[in-house]
Amino acid sequence: MKLAFGLLLHLLLSISTCTLGVQIQADPGVNSDGVVEVELDKVVSLVCEHVVKSEAGVELVWLRNGAAIQLKEGNTENRSVVCVTPIYDDNGATFTCHQRQNSTISSSVTLNVTFPPQLTGSEDITVEEEAEFHLTCDIWANPIVSNVVWTVNDSSVDLEEIGLQLTNDGFKTKLSTWKAERGRHEGAYKCSVTYFSEMYSKTFNLKLTDKTLKFPLMPMIAAIVIVALTLLLAIFSRWRMIMRCFK
Repeated sequence: MKLAFGLLLHLLLSISTCTLGVQIQADPGVNSDGVVEVELDKVVSLVCEHVVKSEAGVELVWLRNGAAIQLKEGNTENRSVVCVTPIYDDNGATFTCHQRQNSTISSSVTLNVTFPPQLTGSEDITVEEEAEFHLTCDIWANPIVSNVVWTVNDSSVDLEEIGLQLTNDGFKTKLSTWKAERGRHEGAYKCSVTYFSEMYSKTFNLKLTDKTLKFPLMPMIAAIVIVALTLLLAIFSRWRMIMRCFK
């Protein structure tokens, strides 16, 4: 008798939980960790509805990272759809759907937005000899790019041997030197990455010009001001003598 009563109570609780529950379905689908894999700028549809379709008249609310999403009229009762065209900021964003009457009855999914690095085209750069230069490539991507290849004039070279420093923080890779030399540094530089079997690259056409003498503007201005003040003081100190000359 007790066993039968326990089974009946468990069944009633299960039915109650299902009746009150909500779930989110996505196109593309949701994995077992509640994550939706979607590409940048590709529309993803999130559908929230009650587990048991017989429930009626219950209003649904959508949140993005805890902030309410404005829904159109008629898109809140029993079944609600949110369409997202992901941007960079949507990577890692959590979308939650819950009942307005009871926020504990909810379901959530997180977007994992994939995007390639922004490496395209070429750039012409002109610097003077003995000046510094920095060549920077934006390699920010999801998943993270693990390997970046730099070439000079389409050939692999020892960057340290030609006096260049390479840095990479996972977001940008930079090739730089504090003293450009025409015989060592002039040429075409290319940074390349492979992302899901596709090659992305950017080229820098570096040209060096003759060093020009910098006009010392500030020291000259300071010198002119000092001379002018000296003359004014001299004129003021001899003002009476000067005025006698005109009598």
